[in-house]
Amino acid sequence: MATSLLGRGEKYAVDDNRVAFLDTFTPAEQKKIIRKIDRRILIMARVIYLVKQIDVNNATSVKVLAVDQPTNIMVQLKMTSDQYNWVQSIYYISYIIFELPSNLFLKTMTPRVFQTRICFLWGLVLACHAAAHNKEGLYAARFFLGLAEAGLFPSLITHLCNWYRSDEMGKPIMWLFGIFNLAGVLGSLLVYGIAYLDGKHGLSSWQWVFLAEGVATMAFAGLIWIVYPDYPKSPRTEKGLTPREQEFVELRLTENAPKTQDASFSWAEAIETLKDLRMWSFMMAQVCMNTGGFGLTWFLPTIVTNLGFARLPRNQLLMIPPAAAGIIALIVAAWLLKRAFLPRPFLTLIIVALEIITFSIFLASRARGAIYTACVLGSMFSACLAIPFWAWRTSALRGLGQPLLWIFGAKFAADGYRTSYAICVGALGGCFLFNCLSWYLTHNLE
Repeated sequence: MATSLLGRGEKYAVDDNRVAFLDTFTPAEQKKIIRKIDRRILIMARVIYLVKQIDVNNATSVKVLAVDQPTNIMVQLKMTSDQYNWVQSIYYISYIIFELPSNLFLKTMTPRVFQTRICFLWGLVLACHAAAHNKEGLYAARFFLGLAEAGLFPSLITHLCNWYRSDEMGKPIMWLFGIFNLAGVLGSLLVYGIAYLDGKHGLSSWQWVFLAEGVATMAFAGLIWIVYPDYPKSPRTEKGLTPREQEFVELRLTENAPKTQDASFSWAEAIETLKDLRMWSFMMAQVCMNTGGFGLTWFLPTIVTNLGFARLPRNQLLMIPPAAAGIIALIVAAWLLKRAFLPRPFLTLIIVALEIITFSIFLASRARGAIYTACVLGSMFSACLAIPFWAWRTSALRGLGQPLLWIFGAKFAADGYRTSYAICVGALGGCFLFNCLSWYLTHNLE
């Protein structure tokens, strides 16, 4: 056997030893180990992302708290609708600028320290939002919030790739984006309850939202420090996995997956990544996807409130059906992905096409029922699109990103924001085309 392995070369000997070791685990043992991984990392990753999304979404929710009353945030800070749109744009500008520098520290700091740092700092900055007295103060707070949260989502995905194979990433991605929509449900209920604190102890309802969520997030950072895991072969992992199980977790990963012993940063690898056409194709598809989908997400509370179906603060409860529909769609998309009925790129293209049709409703109708239906369907397809797209992307690339564009200006309000929705439709059309290109470039993976 030794002669045979040497004759085939060192690389093949390593591969054969790896396969031989993995074959010593029975299917029952493998499932048991995966369940341990789910309990150790996936649950905490979901909660971190839940808290993050609740905190990010509050900027859209507080805008419609106490509308046309003296305690409304736009009234108190003397802001126009266009000026308030910059609240989310500034957040994402700083998020994008500091995303790469932030993630360069992931290996140096270890995931537990990295996530604890992010969570505590963003909670602190979020609580400081309540002290804003003008739009400049709010803009500054949003900039530092983006800086504090920069790299959170890419770091979670990268960390999950240390534990799950690319063909298994559909499950953690489903949970993360399911949490994204669950945050819409829980966030709406939370803001609905806090709305009744308006005026208590001299604070407006929007100040109570920022203060309460910020303090809770800082407290949550302590829990992350205590229970969040690091890498499969890190010392902390020995408390939950035996050395043999740790070796199994890492050896079963695909070749492009990050490993515990990988260097913190490599300029050569970064340059090679920038030369990869697949990275640019996926990135442009995501830019278009986020432009269309996030455009609706950011403006959704305002759209729903303007429909006039419910008075304040019950208008917040109308945000629940779109989020709930997104959760259901995520489950269906994950089930389809797991059963492999369709290739990941084809499933992605189908969802993008359905999203384009849904956004066309905003252009074609002014009926309240049709608009609200489009809100529900648009949220649903935007949510489930992430399942096949990210499962496909993580199997093909190492690079990650999170862009957003600002398109809902007051100048578009006169025609019911038809121009804004047309931009969304165009962006989603671009997403469709770039996904077609990505499929061509990665066709061998399916």
